[in-house]
Amino acid sequence: MRPFFKDNRGFALILTILIISLLVVLILQFNKTMWAGLHSSANLRDGIRLGFIARSGIHCAVAVLSEDASVSSSDSLKETWAQSKELSLNSVELFGNGRFQVEIWDLSGRIPINRLIDENGEYHEARKMLLARFLTLERFELKTEAVGNLIDAIKDWIDPDDEVTRFGAENGYYQSLENPYACANGPIHSLGQLRLVKGMTDALLFGGEDNGAGILKHLTVCGDGKININTADPLVLRALSDDIDADMVQDMLAYRLDEKNDLTDPEWYRNIPGMGHVKIDPDLIKTSSDYFEVQSTGMAETESMTRQVTAVIRRKEGSPIQIVAWKAE
Repeated sequence: MRPFFKDNRGFALILTILIISLLVVLILQFNKTMWAGLHSSANLRDGIRLGFIARSGIHCAVAVLSEDASVSSSDSLKETWAQSKELSLNSVELFGNGRFQVEIWDLSGRIPINRLIDENGEYHEARKMLLARFLTLERFELKTEAVGNLIDAIKDWIDPDDEVTRFGAENGYYQSLENPYACANGPIHSLGQLRLVKGMTDALLFGGEDNGAGILKHLTVCGDGKININTADPLVLRALSDDIDADMVQDMLAYRLDEKNDLTDPEWYRNIPGMGHVKIDPDLIKTSSDYFEVQSTGMAETESMTRQVTAVIRRKEGSPIQIVAWKAE
């Protein structure tokens, strides 16, 4: 019988090429996996490092706020804590291969939504009127009737009883929805919870392309019920009284940034020409702050990677500063 192959050398060459090709593929895959692992490890290392840099920014802000409390009984946007850009620039010298970017917001300059009701679960009339004036600002495009209904629904959400306030809503309404849930009947712990309240929309809460930012950045779940008139933003200032118009708000903003003006008295606004007749309910305003939100971002030199930490800080006279909320991203 004649052999199938007269010469096996050609077959051996082909087999060798196939084996070498397979080895090359395996080596390339191994190399890719190895570098991916190294890259992943490096990212993990850098992420941890930037996370600690971000935490350092929080602690820096705490130190600044603590120092400020020891030298001043009032708070304004002229103070060191409000110059967050300066704090961030100084961080470049603290780290060899990164920095933090810190922003501090005074939550006492916002409308305290949980203080809409008093200790008996009834409307606090001055704060109810404040919220009504705020929601009826042209910016939010709400009709007076819709504002009243929404405020009633917010009251029912945070008050302890199950009695419906005018056009508000309690458990009966929320349980009848297609996807039912319970009415909180207690304080709001996160502003995002307002999405669940009858009549609230994402466009109103978060804003949209047409009307810009929503109401979220003007509210807070913290505070004693009074707003720091020295740090409140223009929309909140406008809502403090029926007597205040847009031009007066601009005058107030300019007055409180003037280093020569004393802002320790909550009624400093009456020193502004043309505002002597304006009266803001004293139950609504103060000049000191006790809650702050701090956002710190750890950044690499090339800014190719970041890590962010957000904290809510409480500063109470006679007590150490407390971090009451913490979120790392």
